[in-house]
Amino acid sequence: MKRIVGGSEMKALDGCTITGMGVPSCVLMERAALAVVDAMEGHFAEMSQKQRILCVCGGGNNGGDGVAIARILHLHGYNAEIYMLGNPDHRTKETRRQLKIAENYQVPLVNNLAAGEYTTIVDAIFGVGLDRPIEGKYREVIQALNEVSAWKVAVDLPSGVCSNTGRELGIAFRADLTVTFAFCKTGLCFYPGKSLVGKIVVADVGIYENPDLPARKAALEKKDLQKLPLRAANGNKGTFGKVLVVAGSKGMCGAAYLCAEGAFAAGAGMVKILTDEENRIPLQTLLPEAMFADDAGGNEAWVNAMHWCDIVVIGPGLGQSEKSARKTEFYLAHAQRMGKPVLLDADGLNLLSKHPEWKKYLQHSQVICTPHLGEMSRLSENFMTSKNSGLFSEAADRALSIPEIQQNLIWTASNFARENGVVCVLKDAVTVIADPKKNFCWINQSGNPGMATAGSGDVLSGILAGVLCAFRSDSENTVDLAEQAAFGVFLHGLAGDKAAAEKGTYGMKAGDIARAAAKVLKDRETMQEL
Repeated sequence: MKRIVGGSEMKALDGCTITGMGVPSCVLMERAALAVVDAMEGHFAEMSQKQRILCVCGGGNNGGDGVAIARILHLHGYNAEIYMLGNPDHRTKETRRQLKIAENYQVPLVNNLAAGEYTTIVDAIFGVGLDRPIEGKYREVIQALNEVSAWKVAVDLPSGVCSNTGRELGIAFRADLTVTFAFCKTGLCFYPGKSLVGKIVVADVGIYENPDLPARKAALEKKDLQKLPLRAANGNKGTFGKVLVVAGSKGMCGAAYLCAEGAFAAGAGMVKILTDEENRIPLQTLLPEAMFADDAGGNEAWVNAMHWCDIVVIGPGLGQSEKSARKTEFYLAHAQRMGKPVLLDADGLNLLSKHPEWKKYLQHSQVICTPHLGEMSRLSENFMTSKNSGLFSEAADRALSIPEIQQNLIWTASNFARENGVVCVLKDAVTVIADPKKNFCWINQSGNPGMATAGSGDVLSGILAGVLCAFRSDSENTVDLAEQAAFGVFLHGLAGDKAAAEKGTYGMKAGDIARAAAKVLKDRETMQEL
């Protein structure tokens, strides 16, 4: 697991290191510069041409990092030069100190920007504190830097990328390498910032966790898959979890199939699909391993299926008929009374958005909601009161728009989770998993554009159910429901990455993701490289 921080969190952690631990800021700056140089030299080792490097620096401490980088490169024998931006009177104490040291070591300082003459550009203009659009001379310089063909390095994060959201503040430097310090920044995880950073290196500069500043955001890493419980040697299909998939209206058996396939791929021992009788033959043909529950049996069939299962998935291809609504309410109510986890997806969420009275089934339950942006927009109208203040004060009497949600994924997921007592898996190019009980969210970093294909969400619901089964079968499990959901989302993304490697992002389909999930878990089981 890697911690992710925003700009204010990073400043607080930096301050604790300086004032609380007694580490001078100049020491941290020197370590940051050395880390950037080390990353750059690793790249230069693969290049034969002679380097000519320009460090473009602002007046803040990020600029001081850049000046120190130029000096170290100069002392290592590289042709490195400094170009300063901004009012000299507004430079920080540390930046002025670094400029004096660079002068003493005779590091060249250039007055005219001729970016096209350099093989490497280092961006040290703005750091994590930038919160306004870039204008004037700064904008002109960044535009000029973006237009040259040099190899480009960003210090901490590309100038113009908001450290908290990843939004482009008017214009942003386009880096091939970003060396960030101590912790990954939130803005490096979300688009468009994620597309502007190139390769990310998180460098240890001497700033560490502080108990007074607990983590609020994190991302899973491949090594974290080792926390997924292995299948017990003395287990059986019943002990490995029974998943009920309430899905598939007439002619919509594909969603039910993909969900069930995902659950099996992630390790569920048994899967039963409760769906329309019309879907029986195609489902039993496509997936004979799954059991079929005839929806025509009515309430008795529903009750029997509920008592049989450990986990319920509601929604894939379900439709929004009156019967689908009754079925959804039935399973939400019974799962609450019986203490069984529920995954609410697709039409289950669409039905929920129309029935605000169902909120009573969510509180104090084990419910995971998996909305995409459109579903979240519909849910926000009746299931979020927090839009009455803060960012969305103007949205009190309406649903949040998709652009509003997309620009505030963490805020939206966190508030929806907290207000409704559910784990919220808010799906986008970068998926956010919010915990309803803690001020904490997971930011998923696996996956690729090829996963934006029909049925991918159905596979995710199944994989989530399978992962919940795995943790449920472990008697010593201490992983909370939100983290279990994060594991499922992460596994789904890794499976998408494996499918893309085999099929390409254009040709991969949802079924490829499900099959690849099984391969990812096989690699994890055999300790192979994921």
